[in-house]
Amino acid sequence: MKHSSFLKSVAVLSIGGLIAKGIGAIYRIPLTNVLGGYGMGLYQMAYPLFVLLLTFSSSGIPSAFSRVVAHEAARGQDSSDTLRAALKIFALVGLIGAAAMVALSGSVSRMQGEENLKWCYLALAPSVFFVAVIAVLRGYFQGKNNMAPTAISEILEQVVKAGLGILFALRFRENAYIAAALTLAAVSASELVALLYLIRRYGRERKRKTLRPSRASGALIFLSAIPVMASVAILPLSQFYDSVVIVRLLSGYTARSVALYGLYTGGAVALVNLPATLSYGLAAAIVPAVSRAVSRGDYEEGRRRSMYALGLTLLISVPCAIGLFALARPVVSLLYGNLSADDSAILVRLIRLLSISAATLSGVQTLSACLTGMGRAKYAALSMLVGVSLKMFLEWVLVSRPALSISGAAISANVCYLVAFFINLFYTIRKMKAEKEYDYGRRDGRERGRSHKARA
Repeated sequence: MKHSSFLKSVAVLSIGGLIAKGIGAIYRIPLTNVLGGYGMGLYQMAYPLFVLLLTFSSSGIPSAFSRVVAHEAARGQDSSDTLRAALKIFALVGLIGAAAMVALSGSVSRMQGEENLKWCYLALAPSVFFVAVIAVLRGYFQGKNNMAPTAISEILEQVVKAGLGILFALRFRENAYIAAALTLAAVSASELVALLYLIRRYGRERKRKTLRPSRASGALIFLSAIPVMASVAILPLSQFYDSVVIVRLLSGYTARSVALYGLYTGGAVALVNLPATLSYGLAAAIVPAVSRAVSRGDYEEGRRRSMYALGLTLLISVPCAIGLFALARPVVSLLYGNLSADDSAILVRLIRLLSISAATLSGVQTLSACLTGMGRAKYAALSMLVGVSLKMFLEWVLVSRPALSISGAAISANVCYLVAFFINLFYTIRKMKAEKEYDYGRRDGRERGRSHKARA
């Protein structure tokens, strides 16, 4: 893939992602005004279980499957049979996830102290299935280096969700729990629309296929996706852990534990994650690019593509990190003008502390994608596991100290992403060199064998 083609793929995904996220962010403003505090509380309380189930049923599938498709494309093979095998296995996984949400809806809502929340879970359950199937189709198109279907489907999701969500919220605003449940049903409807679009897009493309077929086992595809899914799942699980442990540690010496945690996650972390969002297109586009090079045995080209993607990622994220550190105070004043002076000062300190993670987290995301493209996703999972383990340990040590307080969480996160970044970088360079040397050795062996036979 030429750099111009790669940059086009990145641009399509990034612009599509930014438009989708922009619609989602704007949608939250009128939704909050219509639903009110109680309705919005129900809406938000349903999401943690939903995100957790999505993590296990669909996260990482686009990257993992795009690698399989790119590998087959490099061999001149048609991936339709492979796609069908993947759809069977991951549709089953999504169906199990949806059934789990239905089964857990009553007990989890009671555990959360809000019986009405059950209807919100039931409204969201179908989307767990839809998203699992969508993830496979997006991976198929990304493996073909066609990023437009992913970008368009993401925008469609947000448009339908926002349109139906506001419509339902306004229509049933007198009954908060019905309004919240139907607003979440709009999420399921939006995923269904995106799925139908992708199916139609695939149907149009399928008519043009003339390549020889490739058959891959669904079980093998699932097994190849497990390391990617594990790598993606570790961080959300650690964030759930943080929501319990950090608040408990803070509550040992302050009555403002929830408020401090809110400043950390809702303010500082949200801002620091923006550069990773901006560079998401790089991570998605680099998987098929590296996979094609590796499948041809061109490991030097795979290394160059990986380093090129990392360079572009740092070109985006490092200035963002510097800007967050230098402009933390005016940014807080502009976005969070209603905060008290003390809370503003805490948030400014947290943003400055976390600013380094704006670069390292983006780098981890891109390098994990490079390792996935090489077929070495287990190393990305390992690096994140090591980083998260350090973070958990440091949180217990640092957050429990009143002198550091919530700043200890920021320091722990910095260590996590910094360690994961360098482990990923080490494996990206080392494994590519090792594969290159192994391939050269294998070729030399074949040449010597042929020469020996010729002499004989």
